[in-house]
Amino acid sequence: MKKKWVGIISIVTLLTLGACSNGEEQEAAEETTDDQVIRVGSESADADIWRFVANSDAAEKAGLEIEVEDIDGGAMKNNATADGDIDANAFQSIGYLESYNEDSIEKLIPIATTYVEPMGVYSDKYEDIDEVEDNAVVALADNPANTARGLRVLESAGLIELNDDFDDGVGTPEDISKNPKNLEFNLIDDLTGPRVLQDVDMALISNTIALEGGLNVLNDAIYREEADESNRINLNIIAVREGRQDEEELQQLGELYHDPEVQEYIEEEFDGTKVEVDLPISNVWND
Repeated sequence: MKKKWVGIISIVTLLTLGACSNGEEQEAAEETTDDQVIRVGSESADADIWRFVANSDAAEKAGLEIEVEDIDGGAMKNNATADGDIDANAFQSIGYLESYNEDSIEKLIPIATTYVEPMGVYSDKYEDIDEVEDNAVVALADNPANTARGLRVLESAGLIELNDDFDDGVGTPEDISKNPKNLEFNLIDDLTGPRVLQDVDMALISNTIALEGGLNVLNDAIYREEADESNRINLNIIAVREGRQDEEELQQLGELYHDPEVQEYIEEEFDGTKVEVDLPISNVWND
């Protein structure tokens, strides 16, 4: 009889321990889900913005814990996203992402637009783009992406026309099909843009370099890019690995970026030059 009771007690003990173990595992799994960290890869000023987002009231209300990882280099951030080392990244334009996807097996998908830093046309000679004269000398950044971008700006301003097959990654002045004002082009080091204004009639200058040179694209440019679908390749986005674009937690990143508290911070920190773009992804992404 004694051995029989010992056997019964042992079985009950094992069942109890098993139940406790299963309960603890379930509780641990629930805690892991509740405390899931969304890892966002970025760098420099964009990383500062996302650190602000991570500590914002909006993030707390949404119940999202965001960890910002500084990763140098666009390809490194995209590779980390594709490999699952981070959940999303926020640094690149649509044009950059399209180029990455062309050369990558793992594709990334944009889930939200964020901002555009307009490239501007600056001049010490003209106060309006309509004043540009024949044979005006134009300074363009001497690197493929910004040379092409500057030419697109001049085309949108109505000063030139580009070939139908113009490549927005490597286009040059040789790809101009119509130049009615016979504009002359000087290719310059990007960083010298603000300093060469006295030597040319106008210059195409990216926003970061303009700011460093004391220029504000919203106040000082005689013409600038638009913050809409017409400038889609230069719109910045939040990107995730293909297949994750419908995850609710990741979708909330776009909502947090456009929260009024966050936008107020960005406005003050960057003098309004990171122009908010809050467009449906379907308007600018067809892949």
